Amino acid sequence: MPPKVEERFIWLSGKIVPVYEANINVLAPTSQFGLNVFEGIRCYWNSEQKELFAFRLADHFKRLKRSQRLLKMEDTFTLEELKEAFIAVIKANEYKEDLAVRQTLFIEGFGSWGSRGPVNMFIAPIPKAKTSPEYNKKGLNCCISSWQRINDNSLSPRIKCGANYINSRMGQLEALENGYDTAIFLNNNGHISEGPGSCLFMVKNGRLITPLLTDSVLESITRDSIITLAHDLDIKVEERTIDRTELYNADEAFLCGSSMEITPIFSVDHYEITKEEGQITKRLHTAYLAAVCGKNAKFSHWLTPVYNSQK
Repeated sequence: MPPKVEERFIWLSGKIVPVYEANINVLAPTSQFGLNVFEGIRCYWNSEQKELFAFRLADHFKRLKRSQRLLKMEDTFTLEELKEAFIAVIKANEYKEDLAVRQTLFIEGFGSWGSRGPVNMFIAPIPKAKTSPEYNKKGLNCCISSWQRINDNSLSPRIKCGANYINSRMGQLEALENGYDTAIFLNNNGHISEGPGSCLFMVKNGRLITPLLTDSVLESITRDSIITLAHDLDIKVEERTIDRTELYNADEAFLCGSSMEITPIFSVDHYEITKEEGQITKRLHTAYLAAVCGKNAKFSHWLTPVYNSQK
């Protein structure tokens, strides 16, 4: 029987402990400066196969390592150790439902913002139904944020670190305070970038269009998955710069990410795009859910079984 959420188990410092015992020094660089890198990893329960599948686990770990390298943190965990700890904590919680798992490498001790170590790790799984409200919506009414998206010459969005998400926080809070569901950022060149913790796609004349990776966006695993699925569905894809007013005139649009999955955009700055999920968005959403749940054998290489794993 899975424990209550407030009593669930966390992996920390090589041990699996109740969440209320998972403590970090308040003076550690991760507490004071957000000096950490992390991945939000989704797992999906397949009731027919009685298996929990982690989605693109190896790709998440590779990106975690890239973030760690760019932030110049000591490299203390192997890829195999990352995987073993991930699977162990999920099994300890006996979860057999859709999950969101936060796997974080952080700098502890009594160092400063310039410290490279010591590096520790925690892994915190939570049922999908318990995640933030904006990740459980049917559609989104968005605004263009007055806050500019961070860029590669300020604080690179290519690094998935805690400190970067303050930029997302400012845009999200502004949107909520003004009556919207979420925000869309412009980059330093005034072009469409992404949402808080999510990438953007739009549909125009049957083509799927998304900003370039050099338009101040995260190298998103979900973005890459959707592009792959679109090609499989014979949907033409364009990766290019998008203007703000071009988005206003889109036929369809959606935000996507590991937590958000694919969520339609209904409006931007009160310009209505659709009243419900568009046709191409729906095709991609259906294909995405089939892939992540293990219902499309063509994409089984994206999945790592948790309960029938080798270790």
